[in-house]
Amino acid sequence: MTLQLIGAGLPRTGTSSLRDALSFLLDAPVYHMSEALRHPEHAGTWVAAIAGERPVWDEFLAGYAAGVDAPFSNCWRDLAEAYPEAPIVLSRRVDAATWYRSMAATVLPRTREILARGAADPMAPLFGVIFRDVFDDMDDPQDVMAGYERRLEQIRSEAPADRLVEWEPGDGWAPICDALGLAVPDRPFPHENSTAAYVARREARAQQDRRRLEPLEHTGRDQ
Repeated sequence: MTLQLIGAGLPRTGTSSLRDALSFLLDAPVYHMSEALRHPEHAGTWVAAIAGERPVWDEFLAGYAAGVDAPFSNCWRDLAEAYPEAPIVLSRRVDAATWYRSMAATVLPRTREILARGAADPMAPLFGVIFRDVFDDMDDPQDVMAGYERRLEQIRSEAPADRLVEWEPGDGWAPICDALGLAVPDRPFPHENSTAAYVARREARAQQDRRRLEPLEHTGRDQ
């Protein structure tokens, strides 16, 4: 299976809804940060890829029809080069302040939580680099919002115009279906992972973390 769409948008730009929509349209899995968290063994490959060490994408992403969200979107340039027929979807929010409010309630606290564990969490190295080229200080709202705007402009200036599709969650099916040459489905566009839903899943994330960290804790006790 070859990638049919490259998601270049940052987290909290409707990427969970976009993932579900693409999974339906393409009838195949779509890579997303949730997938990386389920497969912590992928973290090292993503860290290397973000640093410029390209994996064999067809092997690493075998079985996926598209990808959205970090860390996939960190590598959008390389992926766009590797899959020159795939449209590039730049998901975004209505403005930087709206995006920041969502990030401040969800992804930024989660990033701090994982980074605080250091070597105890195999995902920490990945979370240490996914925003490296976006902002310098996650505790500075102005720096974070400026990084968001800068990221949008970088993609707009670098992506081929005939492949770039800008999309906001309220845009629904049409821009995505047009880019893929598919008919618009007769069903509502998914609405997944709102800020309230993200916060409500705190215990589910904690359980996932315990499953990820438990093998390392056992290894440490066995040594």
